[in-house]
Amino acid sequence: MDMQVWRACLMRGQWFSHLPVSLQDSLLNAGRVRHLSAGQRLFQRGDPPCGLYAVLEGAVRVGAVNEQGKEALLSLVEPPHWFGEICLFDGQPRTHDAFAAGPCTLLHIPQTAMLALLDEQPAYWRQLALLMSQKLRMTFINLEQLSLLPAPARLAHRLLMIAEGYGQLDEPRRVLQLPQEQLASMLSLSRQTTNQLLKELQGQGILNLGYGEIEILDAERLRALATI
Repeated sequence: MDMQVWRACLMRGQWFSHLPVSLQDSLLNAGRVRHLSAGQRLFQRGDPPCGLYAVLEGAVRVGAVNEQGKEALLSLVEPPHWFGEICLFDGQPRTHDAFAAGPCTLLHIPQTAMLALLDEQPAYWRQLALLMSQKLRMTFINLEQLSLLPAPARLAHRLLMIAEGYGQLDEPRRVLQLPQEQLASMLSLSRQTTNQLLKELQGQGILNLGYGEIEILDAERLRALATI
C-alpha cells in the first residue's frame, strides 16, 4: 500500500504536521503498516527497542500489569499520535506494555531504519526531542494534579486532555471512545468513584454517557471544573 494514503491522517497531528517535509517523506517511506487485533500485544516491558509507531486507526493501551494482574493504564494512544521514541534515545528496553485496545492500524518505522535516518540527518534528533518533551511535560502535569487536585477536577481535566489529543489535535473531539474502567485506571480512582463522578456530570448536562464512550456536551463548564 502507498504510505502516502496515510499522510492526511498524520497531518491532523501537531508534531507530524510541523515536521520538515523531507522528514515527513522519510518517515512514510521507511514505514510499514501493521494491523493488530483487539487485545493483541505490540510489545511489553523489557522488550528490546523496536522503533517508532504512529496510530492510524483504533487505539493502543500503554501501561503496566503487576504480578496480581492489576493494570495501571497510563494512556490510551489514538490517531494521529506517535509513540515509542524513548528507546531511540537510550537504546534501553521498553518501559511499559502496549496492547491494542481494539482492532487497530499502526505505522511502524523500525529501529534500524530510524537510527540510519538520524545518522544521515542528525538535525532530525531535535524533532524527536520535541516529541518526547511534549509527553514529559504532560507527565509532570498529571503528577502534579494527582497530588493537588480533587478527584472531580482531575477527571474533568483528563477528559479535556483526551478530547484535545493531549495537545496534538487542532480540533477537539466531542465523543471519546473511552470505557469507564480505563478512565478510572488512568486517574488512579476506583471504577465506582469514577462512575459516580461521571453520572454527576451527566446530571448537570455537561456529559452524556454511552456504552464505552463519553460525549462532552459543554466543554466550557467542564473546563471550569478542571481549574477548581
